[in-house]
Amino acid sequence: MSTDSEFVALFEAREWPLERWHHRDHIRLAYLYLIEHGFDGALARLRTGIMAHNEAHRIVDMPTSGYHETMTGAWLTLVKLVVDEYGPSESGEAFCDEHPELSQKKTLRLYYSKDRMMSPGAKREFLPPDLSRFPGG
Repeated sequence: MSTDSEFVALFEAREWPLERWHHRDHIRLAYLYLIEHGFDGALARLRTGIMAHNEAHRIVDMPTSGYHETMTGAWLTLVKLVVDEYGPSESGEAFCDEHPELSQKKTLRLYYSKDRMMSPGAKREFLPPDLSRFPGG
């Protein structure tokens, strides 16, 4: 297990191991960036960071792989909603532990149809949900 600062440093140096890059790490990074840089700053850092990480690990950007703008923006939105409602946590790991509802990768299915989420447009630019709005939205 790494500290938050070690995790971010390794990720930003494109050295976070691909075999350890899981959904929880995406949520942890979104949380850490959100706390440090606000929503817009976090989104910009996530976008460039994930693209750089993928490039470093030779992940080909295809319709079903690579960076996905709507997924990234939607997950960051959910992380922000949780932080706004429950407040910050002691660490990124603690945030993930305290909010297991964010650990379910299929949660976005409550907001997005498969067709919308898997569309080329959703991969390129943020599309709002088409099944139900985000809380408070």
